[in-house]
Amino acid sequence: MKNRVLVTRIIPEKALSILKEHAQVAIHLEDRAMKEEEILGQIPGKLALLPMGSDLISAKILETGKDLKIVANYAVGFNNIDLSTATSLKIAVTNTPDVLTETTADLTFALILGVARRLAEGDRFVRAGKWVEWKPNLFTGSDVYGKTLGIIGLGRIGSAVAQRGLGFRMRILYADVRPADRGVEERCQAKFVPLGDLLQESDFVTLHIPLSPETTHLIGREELRLMKKNAFLINASRGPVVDEEALVEALRSGAIAGAGLDVFEKEPKVSPELLSMENTLLLPHVGSATMETREKMAFVAVNNILAVLRGQTPPNLLNPEIYRT
Repeated sequence: MKNRVLVTRIIPEKALSILKEHAQVAIHLEDRAMKEEEILGQIPGKLALLPMGSDLISAKILETGKDLKIVANYAVGFNNIDLSTATSLKIAVTNTPDVLTETTADLTFALILGVARRLAEGDRFVRAGKWVEWKPNLFTGSDVYGKTLGIIGLGRIGSAVAQRGLGFRMRILYADVRPADRGVEERCQAKFVPLGDLLQESDFVTLHIPLSPETTHLIGREELRLMKKNAFLINASRGPVVDEEALVEALRSGAIAGAGLDVFEKEPKVSPELLSMENTLLLPHVGSATMETREKMAFVAVNNILAVLRGQTPPNLLNPEIYRT
């Protein structure tokens, strides 16, 4: 009997075929997230679980999967998994870092350009047949070139965003729990500053931090009040890092100029107020959504599973303490 694996959504076929060579794979074929009760019904007897980043892998699921050796998340973020329970049960948890860095950085800069130059508004205007003549004040937006870019979290993705900013001759500031390595700072030409200073000085504030109790609502009313009235907030990390209610108030009152969001506090639900605001650019959590990157993510997740099934430590292990005696 082959090793048994549950995959919660169809993933790119090349990676899936490799997994099938080494395991008996059960795949959820419907184009929707599996419900908890559905996972609970299929998890007994499975040695590996390959969920999407949108699947909530609760303590109940992990405890029901008594044979589980690994949960290989198809995402770089892992706040959807009860990591502490997995660790207590000695279940390896892995993610897919590195391979989506450049793609997510591209998307971040698309949000910066899109919200600053009002691209979505202009697209809707043309499609509605409202464009009748050129006007000097038609959809005037904000320059990106030469402005100050404030990056919260100068990790892999934040650094890649900084390097894109250099191409636009932007001044780069960053805030983080600690200064980055000198080599990273030099490569990104980035200056470490306190969060308050970053918010006050930046024309674009972009978030690239994981979700944790410490980062939940990191950007709230007080932080938004520190930002310039002509500044933009960009979030392609995790929705709850921003207090969405406070953001709505800031956008409505003109405390900031606009926001480009790929993630939301209670996604897929989006605040109705945000939906009605023209000074927002809203995307459905597609930071890594290119065919090339999604295939790379699948290979990383599959390789993590295969390593565990071979009795090896998976390359992208998030809880290495499970292997310590």
